[in-house]
Amino acid sequence: MELETLTREDALWLMSGVPVGRVVYTAGGLPAVTPVNFALVDGTIVIRTVAGSRLATAIKDSVVAFQVDEIDAASHTGWSVTAIGQATEVRDPGELARLTGLVHPWATGQRNQVIRIRADLVTGRRLVNSTDGDPIIQFSG
Repeated sequence: MELETLTREDALWLMSGVPVGRVVYTAGGLPAVTPVNFALVDGTIVIRTVAGSRLATAIKDSVVAFQVDEIDAASHTGWSVTAIGQATEVRDPGELARLTGLVHPWATGQRNQVIRIRADLVTGRRLVNSTDGDPIIQFSG
């Protein structure tokens, strides 16, 4: 097995095919992680949340991490990608309308605050079977 570092382009391509990721941020001086539905739009991560929620308040105008992975426990295959960048609230009415239609939250309720996370630093990796090039990532406890 060889550890493969993904290019930015490959990492973003993998990220674009997954509907759920995790926002990693600081809340009250402590680390916090919240799973969210998202869309990758023009190289940025877009989420919808409840206005004034703990998540919205904590990440607005902050640098956050966003982590996405796809793991198959049965075959022990998968990959992991992390993006780091500034989170900002989208306020332009035209942009709000466009982005709101691209993110489809699974949870019910008014998720009318749209937040964009710039993907300034993108890293990703997977293990590759050196004999046939199949991507394999294994996790052990």
